[in-house]
Formats: sequence, structure tokens, C-alpha cells
Amino acid sequence: MTASDEKFTRETLLDVRPWSPTLFSLRTTRDAGFRFRAGQFARLGVQKADGSVVWRAYSMLSAPHDEHLEFFSIVVPGGEFTSELSRLQVGDELLVERQAVGYLTLDRFVDGRDLWLIGTGTGLAPFLSILQDFEVWQRYERIVLVYSARSRTELAYQDLIAGLMQRDYLAEYADKFVYVPIVTREAVPGALHGRVTGLIENGELEKAVGLHLTPEHSRVMLCGNPQMIDDCRAVLKTRDMQLSLTRRPGAVAVENYW
Repeated sequence: MTASDEKFTRETLLDVRPWSPTLFSLRTTRDAGFRFRAGQFARLGVQKADGSVVWRAYSMLSAPHDEHLEFFSIVVPGGEFTSELSRLQVGDELLVERQAVGYLTLDRFVDGRDLWLIGTGTGLAPFLSILQDFEVWQRYERIVLVYSARSRTELAYQDLIAGLMQRDYLAEYADKFVYVPIVTREAVPGALHGRVTGLIENGELEKAVGLHLTPEHSRVMLCGNPQMIDDCRAVLKTRDMQLSLTRRPGAVAVENYW
């Protein structure tokens, strides 16, 4: 089997950035033939000492136009994959499947005025990819990023988020963007305090954004903790905001990595 026949490419690790004791980012080279839509994911492979390879799905955090690939990971205590992934250093090899997949992309919605991107933990990754792509800014009137973490130290990528609208190709859309950080386990100035679902139910999230969540105008993407996704879907369903399916367009989109 030649390298071109393999279902994956062999990329070189360019940078490892720890955010907290349990969160880190990886930046790798990118094969010239690798294509993806903002919001999609790919399976990553790490070779173990015994020669076997472990695989897990990760959303691309980098933009589709970037020359590198970037991924955001959590260290799962005792987890087979993240234990191997977290030991990698600059110069090491990471396998990336050639086929990007996933449906947490803009074509999940056929209409809508306001786009809400609600993520917890590493669920931020696909949203940063979407926000760095030009398409979303042309399509929606308002774009809301809601990022929930347990503590101040786990609010990653704050510089990237703050600098988004300073980029030349996005500067004209600065008035479209609203960012709302949420911290669940401590009070942090400038951030809401509580669980996402509770902040939706009591109206605090909408008040902070200055917009209402409605089935007519709002389109919501959810990514992160499975319990958060289930709880948010239940809350949004009480507002008649249904999951968007191919056969039935709706107002809510989620990702399923399995």
C-alpha cells in the first residue's frame, strides 16, 4: 500500500499549548489535499509503543483556509487516547484521516437571522472554525458565541476570540458579533455564572446578548458535554425549537461523533 492509498495522512506536530492541567491544543502540518467545511471533524490516530494505533474524532478548530490544522483536547484520566495524545511533543507524528465528516456546518440550516453557537469545554473548537470562515458573516445578521467553562483558567482561546473582529477580512462585520463567556464554578467579572440551561430558562443569557431565542429567527448549534446538549435541547424544545434534520428543517443542530 502506498502513502496515497492510505486512508490517513501523517502530519507533524508543530505546537503544543497547555491551557490548564486538563486542557491543551495541538497544531499540526496539513496535507495539501485535505479539505473540510468549517464545523466538521476528522479522526486522529496516535501510534502506541506497541505499534497499534488508537483513533478518536476531533473537530478542526482551524479555519478551512489555514495552512495548518489545530485541535482542542481534554485529558481524560486513564483515557487510552488522550493519555497517548497528551504525551506528544513538537516534531512527533499524528495521523489524520483524509475524509472530514460531520454535520455541524452552516448547511444544516436553510434560513434564520441570528446564529447562536453554544459550546462547553472543547466543544468550542468547531465554532472557532466557523467564526474564522467568511461565509457565516455574510449569511447571518447577528452571531452569538456562548462559551461555558468550569473555571476562569479553562476559558481558552480568549485572545483569538477578542481578535476575531480585528482581522482585515472580518472588521466590517464587528457589529454583528456578541460573545458571552460563562463560568459555572466561580464568579468571574465579565462572565455569566451558572449552567447554560439555567441561564436560558431565567432569561439571563438572552438579556446579556440583547436577543431572544425564537424558532422564527434563531438557529442554534450545540457542542460539548453530552448532558448539556440533551438539557439544552429539552429547554429549546419547550420554545418549539426542534432539531434540524434533512427531511425536516429546524432551529437546532448538534454533532454526533460516534
